[in-house]
Amino acid sequence: MVNSQLVSMTGFSARRGEGCGYGWAWEIRSVNGKGFDLRLRLPDWIEGLEPAVRAAVARVASRGNITLSLKLARDGGGEALRVNPAGLDAALAALALVRAKSEAAGIPVADPSAVEILALRGVTDQGGEAEETGPLRDALLADLPPLLDDFAAVRAAEGTALAGVIESRIDRIEALTASAATAAEARRPEMERALSDNLARVMAGAAEADPARVAQELAVLVVKADVSEEIDRLIAHVAAARALMAEPGAVGRKLDFLIQEFMREANTLCSKSGNAGLTRIGLDLKTVIDQMREQVQNVE
Repeated sequence: MVNSQLVSMTGFSARRGEGCGYGWAWEIRSVNGKGFDLRLRLPDWIEGLEPAVRAAVARVASRGNITLSLKLARDGGGEALRVNPAGLDAALAALALVRAKSEAAGIPVADPSAVEILALRGVTDQGGEAEETGPLRDALLADLPPLLDDFAAVRAAEGTALAGVIESRIDRIEALTASAATAAEARRPEMERALSDNLARVMAGAAEADPARVAQELAVLVVKADVSEEIDRLIAHVAAARALMAEPGAVGRKLDFLIQEFMREANTLCSKSGNAGLTRIGLDLKTVIDQMREQVQNVE
């Protein structure tokens, strides 16, 4: 059964609105990330907007690299343009200093045009008067929830699709683990014969060999060839993965850790197999686990 609560870190939403003499366009997008990284591109002259937006996004997403931008323009074709007297004075003083230094060095400097001066950072302000900031901020924040609801719905829909793929991988891992258990049991007579042959060679070649030492070495060989513990752990990991898939909330990090445990057991299974058929099953396990890892990395 697909877990519809699984959420993807990938999503996109856009929305337009207007009010208080302005028109605006919101856009939010996200991709997978190790933590929660929110980057905001907002007009800095609207007091209190950024912390409110940051808090609102944090309520609908807990992980991912998220970028939210707001483009704002006055109704009627453009933003209000105001000259910042302090900024203009600073720019003119800087231009005078540059001219003086350049002339002292014998370097001619052309006079800047008024348009070029206006384009300097800090010379102009774009935006409304201070008294308009509050109503505009409130209008923008009132328009934000529908954007975030749509964003969350997109991530949830993508999460449902991911859940189906991940659960199919878990089913495949479970089937391969069962095949590994069958192959391990089938190779038991072969392993017993190999151990008997090794024991016979050791005893024939060393009449004075310490029986206790020989038994100890053979016991080590038996342990090294036994994969029952790895199979048991794989079975337990499958159960843990299914439990996580049914768990509400952000489970991406837990699933990512579990993938590492899956791969560790599959690697050990391959190294201890001593059997071509069991090795093939181990390699198939590693392939499916790696495919599952790619999907899990997109889960919140």
